Amino acid sequence: MSITVEEKAQVIKDFATKEGDTGSPEVQVAILTKRITALTEHFKSHKKDNHSRRGLLMMVAQRRKLLDYLRGKNEERYRSLISRLGIRR
Repeated sequence: MSITVEEKAQVIKDFATKEGDTGSPEVQVAILTKRITALTEHFKSHKKDNHSRRGLLMMVAQRRKLLDYLRGKNEERYRSLISRLGIRR
């Protein structure tokens, strides 16, 4: 249900703005997106798992807040991030 350490390291490597970057909004949004897609797959076979659904909704809200922050700071970084992740907006 959650992502593995290797998957997370790969996402950090792909979206980092500099070496050792794990806290930038791009990395945080990319990790949340990976976790959200994993949970979405989980719900295809476990339709009544409402406890995990609450966690999914909280992750989506957190990602939305980070994207709003990034949009306010730098519109170009925001647009490139949502296009790289394939998030519709």
